[in-house]
Amino acid sequence: MAFDVAVKRVYEAPQKSDGQRVLVDRVWPRGVSKKDAALDLWLKEIAPSDALRKWFGHEPERWAEFQKRYHAELDRNEEAVAQLRGLLREGKVTLLYGAHDEAHNNAVALAGYLRQA
Repeated sequence: MAFDVAVKRVYEAPQKSDGQRVLVDRVWPRGVSKKDAALDLWLKEIAPSDALRKWFGHEPERWAEFQKRYHAELDRNEEAVAQLRGLLREGKVTLLYGAHDEAHNNAVALAGYLRQA
């Protein structure tokens, strides 16, 4: 089953086409109110561990290794992954993140993981 998953910065305006909006960062994004975020769920349990997040530091040259390590963490995080897959079975889900780098962040890595499975 192919999931309809999108990725978007939490700072972008919500759209009806987003489907369910799920924040996948462990830390709340700076300068965003809960109202403006228009979240359906904050699934911080699915975010990379603090140790992995700090090691990565959004360094593009670490991206491939970050994805490998994060996917291994997700393999061991059955409950949070199952919760997210349950939402995806209901329809489109937009994974929200706060990072500046739109290509190298945990939401992009998570979407790739979900599309593989």
